[in-house]
Amino acid sequence: MKIHYISENNSVLNHFLGQIRNVSVQNDSMRFRRNIERIGEIMAYELSKDLSYKEVEIETPLGIKKTTEIESDLVLCSILRAGLPLHNGFLNYFDHAENSFVSACRYHPNNDHEFEIRVEYQAVSNINDKTVLLLDPMLATGQSIVAVHEKLIQNATPKEIHIVVVIAAPEGIAFLEESLPDNCHLWVASLDEKLNEKNYIIPGLGDAGDLAYGSKL
Repeated sequence: MKIHYISENNSVLNHFLGQIRNVSVQNDSMRFRRNIERIGEIMAYELSKDLSYKEVEIETPLGIKKTTEIESDLVLCSILRAGLPLHNGFLNYFDHAENSFVSACRYHPNNDHEFEIRVEYQAVSNINDKTVLLLDPMLATGQSIVAVHEKLIQNATPKEIHIVVVIAAPEGIAFLEESLPDNCHLWVASLDEKLNEKNYIIPGLGDAGDLAYGSKL
């Protein structure tokens, strides 16, 4: 798996990353969603450099111009519900892409720190021989992404998969490297320090889904 870290150089991306973490800013849910969307747009631009392109000729009002356009057949797949603002950011740039959605959540059968991942709702387009962009803001343990990946490839074979996360823990990255095939790419906006005893990212930002859409039962 090839890993891309895209916040190592200073840019406006780091400005938005700071705002989604900042406790004095992040509780404005509309602003939080918009900042995640902006981060998605920046990450979409960076990821676009790694896609396949073809040469084309376009007609302008004054002549013919040779240029390139995206050749890859793209499918955006976000993990509900936290992935939706990130999905919107990518869709702003890849407006020709197909769209898929999968739900994944932690289930604590014994009401303790141990959990399993439940993958339930799916609305997935045909991903055979296509480039899938799997979108989830937080990469903690990596179990949700691996579970969704396994569900996606049960009846289809994508050409390649690009996993896009805003904030990642080293433990989650290591788990993906162990569990996913070589044709996967991982795009990380910000690498954090570690997971705590409850498997939340430190320093992280809290629960991205709650910050975007409100707390849940």
